[in-house]
Amino acid sequence: MKLFDGGKAPNPRRVRIFLAEKGISVPLVPVDMGAMGHRSADVTARNPLQRLPVLELDDGTVIAESVAICRYFEELHPSPPLFGVGAKGRALVEMWQRRMELNFLGSVASAFRHIHPAMKEWEIPQIPEWGEANKPKALEFLALMERELAGRRFAAGDDFTIADITGLVTLDFMKPARIEVPADMVNVLRWRDDLRARPSAAA
Repeated sequence: MKLFDGGKAPNPRRVRIFLAEKGISVPLVPVDMGAMGHRSADVTARNPLQRLPVLELDDGTVIAESVAICRYFEELHPSPPLFGVGAKGRALVEMWQRRMELNFLGSVASAFRHIHPAMKEWEIPQIPEWGEANKPKALEFLALMERELAGRRFAAGDDFTIADITGLVTLDFMKPARIEVPADMVNVLRWRDDLRARPSAAA
């Protein structure tokens, strides 16, 4: 088994944090995304979409998409549960994980990819207006989270889950996307600080 890893990019980092929370060690194959390593023949042969991370199992099976990879490891190592417990718990985690991806990570990623000069060769065509339009979308979602987090510790409830992992990598991704968390969002800032304090955040 080996994991083709993309370093600081949000999706590869999501999987590394997940594995760290589970206490699982997987051999990493570093891929230099800055040098377009994700578009290499080696990666393309495993994932024609040229995205990372990519998990290759010992039998040759390839699993791409960060949440799919995390689900695979959740099935093999159910403790601690990071996708929720019971029908209701799993549904709530799935709901908030999906919201985090669509409304938060998607908006911050669009802002970064369409505004940052380093992404000109990645995002063709790069549309700065679309990047700017996504900044308030990310802040609108954080305003929702500010209200939600007034009544609970984590994104989907009182337990840390994959929804929080997606939240953490997105909160950190806001810096290169040039978006700041408003100072008056005290619940969001508390949540961010709690997530960053976890040992897995360094993965």
